[in-house]
Amino acid sequence: MPVRWYSNVVDCHDPVAQGLWWSEVLSWRVLYQSDEETVLIPPWMGTDAVSHEEWAHYPPGMVFVRVSEDKQVKNRLHMDLAPHTKDDWDEEVARLLGMGANEVSVGQKDVPWTVLTDPEGNEFCVLRSRDR
Repeated sequence: MPVRWYSNVVDCHDPVAQGLWWSEVLSWRVLYQSDEETVLIPPWMGTDAVSHEEWAHYPPGMVFVRVSEDKQVKNRLHMDLAPHTKDDWDEEVARLLGMGANEVSVGQKDVPWTVLTDPEGNEFCVLRSRDR
């Protein structure tokens, strides 16, 4: 039997602030929060109270955990985000920049996305709609 994808874990200095930032970016809800860890789940998982232990039975979420070391290099794994095709890509990028994201270059040339970082420097992409 294969393993199950459980979560994406993001190391950070401030898991509460990072978790709240990402919950606003994605419109996800905070399932669990402490000084050491914040857990986010998608809104379609419902609004019923779910314990931290019960979360193991749900699809992947995001977990932010406190670490003392600083980020050193470009992420080897990152998220690709995309606004709905009916939404304006430029407005969404402007919204993220207004929330504290920063635009960065990681060597991309003429591509249909932009690379941003969250407030602690973790890269993610915002994709434009594609015809196919």
